Amino acid sequence: MWANKIQTLRENSSIYKPLQERLDALQSLKRTLQKYESQILEALYKDLHKHSTEAFLTELFQVYEELEFMITNLPKLIRPKKAKTPLTHFGSTSKIYAQSYGVVLIISPWNYPLNLSLIPLIGAIAGGNCVVLKPSEYSTHTSALLVRIIEESLASNLVQVVLGDSKIGGALLQET
Repeated sequence: MWANKIQTLRENSSIYKPLQERLDALQSLKRTLQKYESQILEALYKDLHKHSTEAFLTELFQVYEELEFMITNLPKLIRPKKAKTPLTHFGSTSKIYAQSYGVVLIISPWNYPLNLSLIPLIGAIAGGNCVVLKPSEYSTHTSALLVRIIEESLASNLVQVVLGDSKIGGALLQET
């Protein structure tokens, strides 16, 4: 089943994602996280016994900060940058264009299940990539909520969440 998800992402990864599409995805993720904030804090308590203040500061706050940074600065970050032109090409100019990698695999650990899933996800989306996200099997409540948040906020041809144990993680590493 997850092999079909990866194939869908591969097919979509060759399509250039314009700035506005990336910004829309990040803003949608932010709105959905805000909608589920109390449920996220509850899931983190069930999984790790994190008090709501600690969970907010170590998980959600950092994710919100990363989202805000990317939404604000992405237009500047993806602009072509001037580069030195070799003397052999005298009279011309050189620029560096940022391009996506394609499909990115994110395997997150159990101890910061939201933070270490979503911060790399934000960077990958901002970079124009498609993502396979495999949350930890040890933080079951947070992982289940991540599935719901991702499905509600991001297109399935952009991000796919795969749940499972370390054998699934190993197979995903071989596949991507």
